[in-house]
Amino acid sequence: MIQSPDNFADPPRRFRPRFPGWRLVLMAALLLLFALSGNTPVSQVERIEARGSLVMLTLNGAATYYLGAEGETGFEYDLALGFADHVGVPLEVITFPTISELLTALERGRGDFIAANLSRTVERQARLRFGPPYKAVAPVVVYRRGNRRPGKLDDLANGRLVMVGGTSYEPLLGRLAPDLTWTVDREASIEDLLEAISNEDIDYTILDSNILELNRRFFPAIRPAFELEEPQNLAWAVLRDDDDSLVQKMREYFVSVDEDGRLAEIRQRHFDHVESYEPVGTFTFMRQMRERLPPLREYFEEAAELTDLDWRLLAAVGYQESHWNPEAVSRTGVRGVMMLTQRTARQLGVEDRLDPHQSIDGGARYLRSMIDRLPQRIEKPDRLWLALAAYNVGFGHLEDARVLTQRLGGDPDRWIDVREHLPLLTQERWHSQTRFGYARGHEPVHFVENIRTFYEILMWMDGREHPLMVQAEPDLDA
Repeated sequence: MIQSPDNFADPPRRFRPRFPGWRLVLMAALLLLFALSGNTPVSQVERIEARGSLVMLTLNGAATYYLGAEGETGFEYDLALGFADHVGVPLEVITFPTISELLTALERGRGDFIAANLSRTVERQARLRFGPPYKAVAPVVVYRRGNRRPGKLDDLANGRLVMVGGTSYEPLLGRLAPDLTWTVDREASIEDLLEAISNEDIDYTILDSNILELNRRFFPAIRPAFELEEPQNLAWAVLRDDDDSLVQKMREYFVSVDEDGRLAEIRQRHFDHVESYEPVGTFTFMRQMRERLPPLREYFEEAAELTDLDWRLLAAVGYQESHWNPEAVSRTGVRGVMMLTQRTARQLGVEDRLDPHQSIDGGARYLRSMIDRLPQRIEKPDRLWLALAAYNVGFGHLEDARVLTQRLGGDPDRWIDVREHLPLLTQERWHSQTRFGYARGHEPVHFVENIRTFYEILMWMDGREHPLMVQAEPDLDA
């Protein structure tokens, strides 16, 4: 059973490919007979196969597992899906709010392994057996923008340092700064502490660099101060006992995904579009959410319903195009919230590009047309990112980039590959070989990556009923 995060009304969907039931029953019966015969004990992998599912224990968060626009996602989740396929069973997910509860749940047999950005430390190895490392991260001290930046652990002495429970930072600080005092909040999540720093309820916390990377979009006031020691390796964990069959499977899997590029692809999918993000942009974004989005929201929602798109996606496009300014006009003559060209507006039947209702409706229909024109074999989310690139640079130029991508050994149906080749359209050597010629190929790359960031911020805030996303009740007395 999947345990849903508290901040979602509907429980996550269970990923369960179809497996013939009679085969699982037969396998379970054979394993039971084998176990009762007095021969070698049944291994953990055999028990998982007999049960018919692999149970992953994790945290609900941006770097692990959450519900995105297309359903369940997250770096750890996507890695675990591939691992379940490697084992040959469906994946099930159970989330817990803290690391301490994850460890307790594993020891009580509620899951098979922990995949939750867990550092492989000496202290934890006394209780857990770890799989191979798949990423190195550095513990980072975080403070609030505008406050004095600490440069070393001694500088934290006069502030309020609070950490979540169950992390590896406590023994690390005990070794590096035995005289330093801090508080452990065993009920808090990383997001709770980042919110507390933003509100100046506390001064500092410590978290892994990859988690900071993903969360700076949502908490623009937080800043990295300094790193502690050398990077630590992240790895999945199982109970420490005499059975290492599941860890052996992990080793096989990570060798495979490293060699065939799947590990790099999953990293790119979840981290590349946020690496160059400047948090200062979030301050402007949130200010415009308060000042400009409310009167436009009903138009985005109406257009989304008519085109079967997410209104938050359309709002992200509108922000990227015009900062939700209905009267925006560019130097090239595109106008309105969705910055439609005169030609595109005419094709869509938009009479007044400065009318926000018409502009948003036209932009939504135009994006839908880009999505529908792409080959049906292209799956989400690549289909959406490619369509957004076409929205920006034109469908013909996108097709030129896809042709170049294929010619140079990439996959024309994957955004990660096409993104690398779009900038080639600025070079005469390459655009001279294409049908539509020169294009400013860097622009659609930035366009898509920015929209992905704004879209994720809107979803994150909407899912948590952030005050900026809660619509005011109509004044019936007005």
